[in-house]
Amino acid sequence: MAAADLSLGDAARALGVSVDTLRRWDASGKLRTTRDGRNRRRVPAAEVERLRDAPERHRTGQSLSARNRFPGVVRSVESDGVMALVEIEAGPFRVTAAVTRDAVDELGLVEGSRATATVKATSVMVERGS
Repeated sequence: MAAADLSLGDAARALGVSVDTLRRWDASGKLRTTRDGRNRRRVPAAEVERLRDAPERHRTGQSLSARNRFPGVVRSVESDGVMALVEIEAGPFRVTAAVTRDAVDELGLVEGSRATATVKATSVMVERGS
């Protein structure tokens, strides 16, 4: 094992993805890993750099299926305490996301602004549209 090898957890944090994502990338051949003496996956630092330099669509949400992304227009924002409800009209769909008020402020979400709801499992992530 080379000194520059990272644990799967450290590599995942460096790339901003989950350990499960790295396991899938390893199984599909997108990520090259090695194994240590205890048969644990190790990720060469060069692999982390290669993936870090890859276009964003290969690392994060940009590669999500279109059926998981709902671009649209913010129809309402209701803030109460630290939480907010954001309703997005996305074509024939209305998606309501419970997010932090800080997220609403950071994304600049107001009625009429463009935003995309990204659905993953039971969570809805919201990004501001261009």
